Amino acid sequence: MKGLGCVPTRKFVSDMTLIRDIRYALNNGTHVLMYPEAGYSFDGRSTLLPRKLGAIVKLLNVPVVTIITQGAFNYQPLFNELNKRKVPTSAHVQCLFTKGQTQKLSTEELSRKIEEVFSFDNFKYQQDNMIKISEKNRADGLHRILYKCPHCEAEGKMLGKGTEITCQECGKTYILTEYGFLQAKEGESKFRHIPDWFDWQREKVKEEIVSGNYRLDAPVQIGLLFDYKALYMIGEGRLVHNEKGFTLTGAKGELEYKQTVSASYTLNSDFYWYEIGDVIGIGNNDCLYYCFPTDNTIVCKARLATEELYKMHKTR
Repeated sequence: MKGLGCVPTRKFVSDMTLIRDIRYALNNGTHVLMYPEAGYSFDGRSTLLPRKLGAIVKLLNVPVVTIITQGAFNYQPLFNELNKRKVPTSAHVQCLFTKGQTQKLSTEELSRKIEEVFSFDNFKYQQDNMIKISEKNRADGLHRILYKCPHCEAEGKMLGKGTEITCQECGKTYILTEYGFLQAKEGESKFRHIPDWFDWQREKVKEEIVSGNYRLDAPVQIGLLFDYKALYMIGEGRLVHNEKGFTLTGAKGELEYKQTVSASYTLNSDFYWYEIGDVIGIGNNDCLYYCFPTDNTIVCKARLATEELYKMHKTR
């Protein structure tokens, strides 16, 4: 990575040396390309951005150019088992701020403008532009993000396969149409738009937290990342997540790591990570812990809970 000119950092971990390295690069006449949205989109919409982006832009005092892609999510959505679809993709470049504007505008104005330009809904884009996705496996893995049935409210019983997603508890089936809509095979369609279903699940997670019923307790295989050479698998452990944050134990009693609710505004969770499995990643500047659940733990729900717990903590 360093040989290619990358500035390495860790996902969702506060890293002041990163700012120093970026300033060093800019002061030496090098352009810096940032990926400010490292939380991969699950439902095709923009995810939470770091709250201090506006302050960083003002501090660096250089022009800011955005590159926004269209079609990339629809081409290969994260939930879809790495399957690729025949979808046109494009990149759109614009100068968001000149050097003078970064100093003239307030930090809040800079942050608001960045959030606006990084706001998108890929399923709506597909629908509005009549982009046809005819692949017969387009709903494969859809249960990774739509994990709760909106009819019987069973959790972890959904199965996305082929062009359909079905609740194996009550039998309710939805078809994912070629234009990105959901359509009940029989009876009522509670949701036609995937992000609406996703938002409903978020509200349900929030209700669990408020009522004191939210808890994740999963057996996991643990991988450590503390250098840039390899992911070191150290064996079995247990990951617990509740209103106090994360607790990870393992390595035959030698590992105990705790991460508070305020440590991060979101969670590094991913599907079929490097073809190993679904993963929950936590950690700090010393070490990252990649936890691969060995049961039916829903990593998507863990991210929603992390974000909602963080919001509640910040409003106290």
